[in-house]
Amino acid sequence: MKNIVILTGAGVSAESGIKTFRDDDGLWEGHDIMEIASPQGWYKDPEKVLKFYNLRRRQLLEVEPNAAHYAIVRLEEKYRVNIITQNVDDLHERAGSRHVLHLHGELLKVRSSQDENLVIDWKKDIAIGDLCSKKSQLRPHVVWFGEAVPMFQPAVEITKKADILIIIGTSMQVYPAASLLDFKKESAPVYFIDPKPAISPHPSVRIIQKNAVEGVVALVDELLKKDREQSI
Repeated sequence: MKNIVILTGAGVSAESGIKTFRDDDGLWEGHDIMEIASPQGWYKDPEKVLKFYNLRRRQLLEVEPNAAHYAIVRLEEKYRVNIITQNVDDLHERAGSRHVLHLHGELLKVRSSQDENLVIDWKKDIAIGDLCSKKSQLRPHVVWFGEAVPMFQPAVEITKKADILIIIGTSMQVYPAASLLDFKKESAPVYFIDPKPAISPHPSVRIIQKNAVEGVVALVDELLKKDREQSI
């Protein structure tokens, strides 16, 4: 059974109604990104940071997985599928995907502001004064600019095993996530699904210039059909 590794970004979640990472003006829902997604912003105004993520968490609980999420699950019928997502939502899991690595953290978890390994499931608002068992303030379990990406090395090891690599809805401009492409096997074909693909042409890369729902559903149908024909 072949390994498919899928790298997903904001374009997959956008079609469920979740806003993409940043607007054309460089702001994230009206905020300077460094004010609400950096350690400096947290130390300067933790209440502003918590308010921002509380709103995002509430929004996440109101949306549902879309057809792209469900199409990815179908691949598990014939392939070993691992998802590496840059998204902090749980839409892949809610759709039924079993193997999901969150590169940049998870919105429905919080952690101690002093011990990054003390992580708690959390679906309500975080308030100033909400403390972990070590009596430190709870913060979003999200990797901010300037912080290490602890799940990057596990993501590298997963990518190395890919027989097929599918990239969906990501600009491939944010590092270290963008460098995962460098770790795939030379023989592994790449399918890049994005309406505005920002990737250099390469013989091993097939660009599918469509949005996530349209592109993923079509590609999954194609791959499953090809698998059936090869099994005959």
